[in-house]
Amino acid sequence: MITAIKNVHIFDGENIIDDKLILIEGERILSIGGFIPTEAIVIDAKNATLMPGLIDSHVHTDIEGLHDALLFGVTTELEMNGRWSSKQRKKVDKRYDVADFRSPGMGVTPPGGHPSQYMKSSNNLLIKMFFHYPFVSTPDEAIKFVNKQVTNGADYIKIFIEDGTTVGFPGLPVLSNEIIFATVKEAHRLGKMAIAHVTTLEGGRKAISAGVDGLAHLFFDRQTTTELTAAIASSGAFVTPTLVTLSTAFGNNAAALAADKRVSSKLSKKWINSLSRSMNVYPQGNLKDAYASVMALHNAGVEILAGSDVSEPIPILSGLAHGASLHHELQLLVAAGMKPIEALRAATSIPARRFGLTDRGRIVPGARADLLLVDGDPITKISDTLSILGVWHRGTKLNIR
Repeated sequence: MITAIKNVHIFDGENIIDDKLILIEGERILSIGGFIPTEAIVIDAKNATLMPGLIDSHVHTDIEGLHDALLFGVTTELEMNGRWSSKQRKKVDKRYDVADFRSPGMGVTPPGGHPSQYMKSSNNLLIKMFFHYPFVSTPDEAIKFVNKQVTNGADYIKIFIEDGTTVGFPGLPVLSNEIIFATVKEAHRLGKMAIAHVTTLEGGRKAISAGVDGLAHLFFDRQTTTELTAAIASSGAFVTPTLVTLSTAFGNNAAALAADKRVSSKLSKKWINSLSRSMNVYPQGNLKDAYASVMALHNAGVEILAGSDVSEPIPILSGLAHGASLHHELQLLVAAGMKPIEALRAATSIPARRFGLTDRGRIVPGARADLLLVDGDPITKISDTLSILGVWHRGTKLNIR
């Protein structure tokens, strides 16, 4: 079966293109432009905007999260710490009603290290009762741990460099430099990216010195320095700022987003309530300083990826919701000074390229038909990404409310 979407403005993941027609056959994009086959099912977009399905480059997810993400046109979530069996992953791969995802498995952290302090707050009783975080104490243990994650299907390796100062748990144990270096080296030996969780400038320095491929947060205890900005740029590492997480950590809630009918109509009450609150674990933080750091990095040539760090609807992780928060992140990237089209690239073509997802993130013939149709012009007004008219996942159009 062929589906034709006509009279549509197409953002192909990089730019707005001249063609106004796209053909979908099965799970793939058949062609851009040309003629409509007589047997095609035709959708008149009436000058709406079509873009690749969005990619959230930082989440902690489950089936519910993957379901909610897809309602907002987030067709891929990139998990940054999680426990999925191969059987569970195969089940997700066969479903059209939840987003796709990638995962590093469990991240590398020392005994008692971040994020194990959150386990007591989790809503998941099985996690609280039976789950024991797998800690690493030596370089040799780190090497074995990395191998275990890769054997279990890890798509990349996550490293936690966190002393707790900025997340409400000061005094957390931190990995030694030797363990960090050994982890990165082993990840690279096995052909996997190494991505570091950092929230402080010093953590950022350690991660970049060890040769990581990306920072899973923007450090937010202070603005970036000229020295560190240059080091990140020369290293080729990307940065996923997660400005939405910084904002809620600083005490800003997302109540306005939660009240938006385009958001509230798609979320359960528990998620709306969670989105409306804030973490407020680092009230001395300054969002304008974070904006300045993002733009310093961006202007230095560092690739910026859009990610939210959404996980569970619990008080200590408030201010976030699957799917909705990625749209909020796009808005904050633009507030920081990025052009709307640059923010859209940060949620489509750039993460697809950086994470080796060669079949998505672009609207080109042969790519997966992961698509988001929105009313309006997000190239001019970034919040139009929330005016969702249609979502396609692997060529199947969702019934969304």
